[in-house]
Amino acid sequence: MTRLMRLALVLVLVVAVAAPAAAQAPQKVVFALNWFAVGDHAAYWVALEKGYYREKGLEVELQNSKGSGDSIAKVDTGRADIGLADASVVIPLVAKGAKVKVVGAVFDNTPLNIWTRKDTGIAKPKDLEGKTLAAPPGDAQRQLFPAFARINGIDESKVKWVNIEPAAKFVALSEKRVDAVPDYTTGQPFWEKAVGKDNLVRMPWYQYGFDTYSMSIMASEKTMNERPKVLRDFLEASYRGWRDVMENPKAALEIFKKRVPEIDLTLIEPNMMLGLELMKTERYAKNGIGWVERNKMCRTVEVINSYMDVPRKVSCDEVFTTSFLPKIEPPKSMK
Repeated sequence: MTRLMRLALVLVLVVAVAAPAAAQAPQKVVFALNWFAVGDHAAYWVALEKGYYREKGLEVELQNSKGSGDSIAKVDTGRADIGLADASVVIPLVAKGAKVKVVGAVFDNTPLNIWTRKDTGIAKPKDLEGKTLAAPPGDAQRQLFPAFARINGIDESKVKWVNIEPAAKFVALSEKRVDAVPDYTTGQPFWEKAVGKDNLVRMPWYQYGFDTYSMSIMASEKTMNERPKVLRDFLEASYRGWRDVMENPKAALEIFKKRVPEIDLTLIEPNMMLGLELMKTERYAKNGIGWVERNKMCRTVEVINSYMDVPRKVSCDEVFTTSFLPKIEPPKSMK
């Protein structure tokens, strides 16, 4: 009897040790996008389709948002675990008490920009005075506009803002309800369709003293402190998705269309390719996709501290960390 009991105990131990990790319940992760599905998000759908999240034991839900302010609010209040947001919006919200940090970059160069029409006569930042701009309240560039205005000597009191839904941006400008709309340079194909290629004018912020970190992945302090492995695994899977997009954009677009049938590939393809151009940098080639350089982040923080009305100045270490980043090298064709 004793021998049988020993054999049974050994059998139980063997089964317990041999049980695969996959048998464990998957870790649920809510990832708040900063917008509706566009080319900037292709990598996350690729990671889903190729099972990169599943390999890490993650069950990832992608949620749309109405701008960076909205996605940050979701992460800060626990409605999402991780999110996409403009780094320059994360910083002032941290100053106001948000418990989030940038944990990896998406675009290494900034896509911040304002779109307008030739008939408005807007050719430089000062020309925005006396004009009407439109954006959702949580839009990254709307929140950053005070800093852009001060850097370029724009009298903010002479600029009128109109609240609109994200999807109404293109209509508002094309139907001349407003004079200008802030939106990333990567959105160019959408704007050309709405306004007309020959009538479209862009104002890239990096040409006017505002070259900062922009689209980034951020996480809550709760996620960082209580689920560090989940966060590391999520970032590794996501940047593997980005590597695949870089290596084979056509295949990535096929997956994106399969996963999100409503997207228009004639717009999404150039949109995605414009984003990839912002990722072809020496920093990424040397340190891996998503690397955040301290000096550039500190310059970004200094712009916010100096030009935006924040309740207190924040430090670099308060707003970002690279401790969760994997080193996923871009394909050789991107280096």
